[in-house]
Amino acid sequence: MKLSTKTRYGLRALLELVRQYDGRTPLSITDIASKENISERYLEQLFLKLRRDGLIESVRGPQGGYLLSRAPMEITVAEVVEVLEGNIQIADCLEGPECMRESACPARKLWLRLRDSIDNVLVSTTLKDLIEDHDLQK
Repeated sequence: MKLSTKTRYGLRALLELVRQYDGRTPLSITDIASKENISERYLEQLFLKLRRDGLIESVRGPQGGYLLSRAPMEITVAEVVEVLEGNIQIADCLEGPECMRESACPARKLWLRLRDSIDNVLVSTTLKDLIEDHDLQK
């Protein structure tokens, strides 16, 4: 399992919004793209998804740009991953129709524990947590 570039770049861009967060001042896509070394065109595609799902807002005009729709402590990494990646799939047998080998599979419980562990980490980690954890390491 590997997270896509969409998710990794989208999270980086959102964290740039967190660093500048005051709840009122938008940040231009040009500034974010430049600071994070991400193509503006690609970032626009990611922000379209994030805006549609309510994680960010856009502000029009000469001083326009993007800002978080909620405080950084209220947005979880799970929300970001869900918007940009969709459902993270550990093993095909856990998703969709019931697995025919479910009762005979010795690894099934491992896959369930792994999926639940990842879900718990993503749900319990906010954008603010990521910035604070990073700042503590400096």
